[in-house]
Amino acid sequence: MHSPLPNMAKPSGKSTRHEMEYYDGHRRIVYTVDEGYSQNDGTILISRTDANGIITHANRVFVEVSGYSQRELIGAPHYIIRHPDMPKAAFKDLWDTILKGEEWHGYVKNLRKDGRYYWVYATAAPIISNGMFVGSTSVRRKVDDQTIAQYEAQYREMRKHEELFGFEPEEEKAAAGVGLLGKLFAKKK
Repeated sequence: MHSPLPNMAKPSGKSTRHEMEYYDGHRRIVYTVDEGYSQNDGTILISRTDANGIITHANRVFVEVSGYSQRELIGAPHYIIRHPDMPKAAFKDLWDTILKGEEWHGYVKNLRKDGRYYWVYATAAPIISNGMFVGSTSVRRKVDDQTIAQYEAQYREMRKHEELFGFEPEEEKAAAGVGLLGKLFAKKK
């Protein structure tokens, strides 16, 4: 088990404070600013994790776009970049898919170290060794503004559902959110 992540440093200027609770029970304070980070077209972000979601590899572009140093990323849980605007159902769907040995595809809003955000189209693939899941590789690329607007609206609706009904993946009340998620990610680009 990894150590809990430290709270995020409050950026200068206007920001919004969020208390995040992650699937492993850790809690962390993060801050968001209403400003995106623009990555170059054609750049590919690559990371690998172990079976517990701990980052074992981060390419130069991922380091640059995330705002974290290589040293800060390696050994940290991949959720270090999770933006509070992302519905919990998205990450349940991701883990359910890769643990079945399948590739997952989806649009993800990530959080930079400085509180800004960036959107990516992600493909996460399981790493299997001797028939066992031992980690995953994620390859991500830039998303166009029209796609961002579409998914931002759909994710907002999913978060409203989670706020109203909670998110208990084992319970039927979460099925509507997960069902919507399945429809969203079925539209692979």
